[in-house]
Amino acid sequence: MTILKTTELKKYYGSGETAVHALDSVNLSVESGEFVAVVGTSGSGKSTLLHMLGGLDRPTGGAVFVDGKEIFSLKDEELTIFRRRKIGFIFQSYNLVPVLNVYENVVLPIQLDGNEPDEGYVAQIVQTLGLESKLQNLPNQLSGGQQQRVAIARALASKPAIVLADEPTGNLDSRTSQDVLGLLKVTGEKFKQTIVMITHNEELAQLANRIVRIEDGKIVGGEQA
Repeated sequence: MTILKTTELKKYYGSGETAVHALDSVNLSVESGEFVAVVGTSGSGKSTLLHMLGGLDRPTGGAVFVDGKEIFSLKDEELTIFRRRKIGFIFQSYNLVPVLNVYENVVLPIQLDGNEPDEGYVAQIVQTLGLESKLQNLPNQLSGGQQQRVAIARALASKPAIVLADEPTGNLDSRTSQDVLGLLKVTGEKFKQTIVMITHNEELAQLANRIVRIEDGKIVGGEQA
């Protein structure tokens, strides 16, 4: 089942001859349960693509379908709610709330939506990521690798349709990066989660089921499952 799809996705900055084509007619589909790495150099369009897939920015043209819904047909407030319910984000900078402990950070998106967390499911994720002893800690009491594991737990806890990871190991050393990415892969498989990861690191990309390459705003390889 196709869980994520783009059709002729475009994002242009400026106009006329000086326009920058950050995304140029991108067609991409991701099947449920896949772990896809989108690889490209700086300026290739990969981060712009992630922002479009997550509904964080609106395209110049084209469409993005998440779990069968064309997300840019939604008004801003509707899109915010859809994003909170259907899309989990893992950022390079962790984006944890410093005054909340680990457990509170993990369940925050669920509570913002007015729901109660599935405690059994959250406990499984926490255990898989080795965070059981850290639940009462504040983010500043954790290492970078531990903070990123909390970010992974938060992204998975609401059972989203897709998880989008933007250079999730960019602030970590190489050994910690391997550990964190290995845990992301394991948790994704265990909880049948669909993951799209943006990275410039070829070695880390090899952990994915499929590698999609992007250059100058165009998909140049790996677009077919």
